[in-house]
Amino acid sequence: MSQGAVMPATTSVQPPAATTRRPLATLVDPAIRLEVLDAAALDRIHAATLELIETVGVRFPSTRAQAIWADHGAQVDPATGIVRVPGQVIDAALQSAPATFTLAGRDPERDLPLDGHHVWAATDGCGVEVADPASGERRRSTLDDIASICRVAEELPDVGFIWMPVSAQDVAPESRAVRELAAALSITTKHVQTESVMHPREAAVAVKMALALSGSRAALRARPPLSLTFCTISPLAHEAGALDAALVAAEAGIPTGFMTMASCSHTGPATLAGTLAVGNAEVLSALALVQLAFPGAPVYYAAAQTAMDLRTGAYTGGGPEDVLFGMASGELAERYRVPLSMGAFATGAHVPDWRAGLENGLAALAACVGRADMLLGMGLLAGSRIWSYEQLLLDAEILGLVRGICRGIPVDDESLALDVIRAVGPGGDFLSEPHTRRHMRERWSPALIDRRPPAPDGTPRVDARERAHERALELLATAPGAPLDPALAAELVRIADTAGEPG
Repeated sequence: MSQGAVMPATTSVQPPAATTRRPLATLVDPAIRLEVLDAAALDRIHAATLELIETVGVRFPSTRAQAIWADHGAQVDPATGIVRVPGQVIDAALQSAPATFTLAGRDPERDLPLDGHHVWAATDGCGVEVADPASGERRRSTLDDIASICRVAEELPDVGFIWMPVSAQDVAPESRAVRELAAALSITTKHVQTESVMHPREAAVAVKMALALSGSRAALRARPPLSLTFCTISPLAHEAGALDAALVAAEAGIPTGFMTMASCSHTGPATLAGTLAVGNAEVLSALALVQLAFPGAPVYYAAAQTAMDLRTGAYTGGGPEDVLFGMASGELAERYRVPLSMGAFATGAHVPDWRAGLENGLAALAACVGRADMLLGMGLLAGSRIWSYEQLLLDAEILGLVRGICRGIPVDDESLALDVIRAVGPGGDFLSEPHTRRHMRERWSPALIDRRPPAPDGTPRVDARERAHERALELLATAPGAPLDPALAAELVRIADTAGEPG
């Protein structure tokens, strides 16, 4: 039984489903590009990556993974789990990875093409606390919170897909990851991605749930409704259960990605280039393994590198290193012709303050101009620890601003508007011109930021955070989500509950 809810509207009795859905917002083919690594630098990082994999090795503590590597000419040390792979084997394996594929939603209109021309944003994952907008208190996250967050996110076109936002700490650990999936899949029409599946038994259950939604294995491969992310263990190691789980998912056609979170001066060298090489070795070795086992399986590069705070040893969750890592990861993923999932929000700030806006704004812009396909982190504070509905809405505002920047400045006859300028002439204005009516909605208009001048009596306008708070309460009280057919929803829960059964 779930303990506690964010507010009365978060109980299992939901408002009726809406008959129409809002369209997705997307950054289509960003028109500007900022590069931090030139071709020579990318070549050096790639060469250093292959040298690390071949000479230092990467730990693969999975007998199944070790057998796959041994079958393809790698040097395997069963005692340590360290695998050393010739560089040409890695390069050859990556050639079979598909450059494009689709993350499917329950509603086909929610499908997300990962094709290098779209940038999609998502909630971020595994927060362990929720900042309750009704009481203002922080509390442990629960299964009910996942449904509530999905209901709100369903109404936000800037949220392209759901990355499991919080941990259901009121559910037994052996079935937690798949119960979280069942909760999200039962209330949203958007694609669902999680990093909580860490065991092949859980992956097998997730596959069964995806099959229940898709109807057939062929349909699942064509339009996978969920995808799985697995974190590496920096430096240069993987977790056995995650490797085996990824292989189970990949065999069924569920997209899988591996995320490095190497941290400068701690789990990576103090230098950015060295940390990039360490993380790149972790990700490429895992993607190559999946391709050797199942050539053509959909895979993606995932990254959320940062720098350790040298005063406290803490995860920083924001800083110049994060911005540079975001752009560099996009360039590396593009080199390998695989989609990129990038941590771009999830500020280190503990409340939705100016620091949160600064860090998330810069990181989101960097990831977008670096052509990431997936941006993670919306709604989380304290380096992915605390879920905040206010921050979710403020992050959507940030994303809208970033979208406006990424459109760039088209230059053609229509945009130069010389005929209109001639017609208006010196001293005129353009408000009533047809050209203005055609293009006025291209200009960014904030949803939360109040651009009006101060009131005549000097009273400050309501700030964006207050507006976000009000909007969050409204959505929690009224957003219906998109409830799945009750029988199918019950079937997902039944399947999820088998994760705790022996064998």
